[in-house]
Amino acid sequence: MSNASDSDCISQNTDTYRVGGWGRPYFSINPEGHLEVHPNPNGDCRVDLYQLSQQLEARGLSLPVLVRFPDILDHRISRINGAFAKAIEEYKYGGRYQGVFPVKVNQQRHLVEEVVEYGRAWGHGLEAGSKPELLIALSLMHDTDGLVICNGYKDLSYVETALLGQRIQHTVIVVLERVEELDLVFEASKRLGIRPVLGVRAKLSSKGIGPWEDSAGDRAKFGLSAAEIVLVVDRLKEQGMLSCLQLVHFHIGSQVSNISTFKNALREATRFYVELFNMGAPMKYMDVGGGLAVDYDGSRTDFHASKNYDTQEYAYDVVAAIQEACDRAKIPPATIVSESGRATVAHQSVLVFDVLGSNQIDYALPNAPEEDAHSVIQELYETWSQVTGANIQESWHDATQAREEAQSLFKFGYLSLRERARVDRLFWHCANRIAEAGRTAALDRPGEPGRDPNFVPEEMEDIEKVRSAVYYSNFSVFRSAPDTWAIDQLFPIMPIHRLNEIPTKRARLADLTCDSDGIIDHFIDKDDVKDSLEVHALKQGERYMMGMFLVGAYQEILGDLHNLFGDTHAVHVRVGPRRRSNGASEPPESQTSNGSELGYHVEHVVKGDRTDEVLSYVQYDAEAMVERVRHRAEDAFEQGNLTLEHMGKLMEHFEKSLRAYTYLSV
Repeated sequence: MSNASDSDCISQNTDTYRVGGWGRPYFSINPEGHLEVHPNPNGDCRVDLYQLSQQLEARGLSLPVLVRFPDILDHRISRINGAFAKAIEEYKYGGRYQGVFPVKVNQQRHLVEEVVEYGRAWGHGLEAGSKPELLIALSLMHDTDGLVICNGYKDLSYVETALLGQRIQHTVIVVLERVEELDLVFEASKRLGIRPVLGVRAKLSSKGIGPWEDSAGDRAKFGLSAAEIVLVVDRLKEQGMLSCLQLVHFHIGSQVSNISTFKNALREATRFYVELFNMGAPMKYMDVGGGLAVDYDGSRTDFHASKNYDTQEYAYDVVAAIQEACDRAKIPPATIVSESGRATVAHQSVLVFDVLGSNQIDYALPNAPEEDAHSVIQELYETWSQVTGANIQESWHDATQAREEAQSLFKFGYLSLRERARVDRLFWHCANRIAEAGRTAALDRPGEPGRDPNFVPEEMEDIEKVRSAVYYSNFSVFRSAPDTWAIDQLFPIMPIHRLNEIPTKRARLADLTCDSDGIIDHFIDKDDVKDSLEVHALKQGERYMMGMFLVGAYQEILGDLHNLFGDTHAVHVRVGPRRRSNGASEPPESQTSNGSELGYHVEHVVKGDRTDEVLSYVQYDAEAMVERVRHRAEDAFEQGNLTLEHMGKLMEHFEKSLRAYTYLSV
């Protein structure tokens, strides 16, 4: 049972890790101090992520593990479609909404199958950005009236496959990204005798926002300018195929944090739609692309890792803009299409990993220097001993200057290694005392300007870097969270247990790779970004487990094989009764008592890469490697450098390692 102290700690940690912001309505902290998942916010089942992780390890799935919650995916699809349904009803809009999921966001088979399954009731479709993705869409979109939107660069085979797909799908739309693709369409249509359904991607003058701002505008990779769109219309008319043009598409970025960016783009894009209708094209679909953002930091602002709107406001604005344009032009209302991939799948995936060890500074309190100690040591000790809440900036300047002077003295031989080490220890203690004094002063006088306990003057921002530890974590940034390295993407990261204790340390998270970039040193914060994370002190003999959240979009497919760390294990955890292999649900009485009590079950297990599998990706043959090492071991044995016992142990380790998970086991 939790007591008042536990409740206070849980409340403080909920605020520290911003769980009430990014986590609502799917994540919270339970009375045991464990991170809890609510896969279906409308239901009662809750999944204790810490207990689940232990159960997965008991099943033989060692950490790191990517846990997917299909029920969250179901809820996300329902929320997006429901928001548009509500907007259409309230605005009395005469058209309909049909969403599509961009397969590029996460191509994993089980996930895409679930998107199709959950989207069937809504007519939710798929968007393909390449020929392989089109093959996925054509194979999975059966017994559904969802759209298949074909984007990306195309060759003749791609276009022919899309046209033939019309014979087995309800609607497959080929979106022209370049004028040259029109010739491919004409050739494919003539060869097959099939009239295509076409769209054009408009290159808007309206700009995107954040890292993806060049998705629109003159520098956009894809899209047709106004002049090129007119050229497409004229050429289609010459071929008697203008009636094939039915869709306008635009895209202004993957994570649009400010709703005004959408509004500006919609105003321009709807003009393309209306003008094309007036030029004789029987326009039917207005595809507003992706960009529906995820609030990664929970601040609900226009910060690049957040958004200043919710899904319902987004739907209202899209419906209102398209309705206004169609009504003003007195043309039929468009079918509204959106490609909200990030907002659909980000929430359903959690990476759970453990901390293997730490590199943390924890020096004993300094002793007063001897009379003959170097002056720089005496000055630094005096600075440390005189730190108060009123002189923290002055103290920091003095400490920094003393350390820089000591480093110069050491370089030129005027300071010994022991003296240099003493300076480093004193400097760390200065930073520690300055930070604590500043925090205490801010709490004592909260009403005074600039007394926010989280505020750090610009020239003192390095203090937390000096104080923070490095927690060595059992995962690869480049495999599981490449966007943290590539574009400084922020993901919520926090411990998944001990949350009824106040964390007393701060740390950066280093991964298993030998790359200096394999470290996470930017984390979500109340106001901006912090360079270290609040963590608990590691306990001897006790596992420390953490989670990285909202990683369902792009991370799995963008990840690379740096240091040959492969895919992690992945599991699908679903609430409710377990399904038989034929798709039927097992009655509750047929399940184990544990399964009934938990209210959830592991539906799919996708084992992570073994070492020999990863090696095969880079053209190594595991059996040939074994033989080469065996021959070298035999040579060493014959030369007397290796005993038979050691040779047997070497080959045992070598072959066992080839068949093992690429990550470390505790």
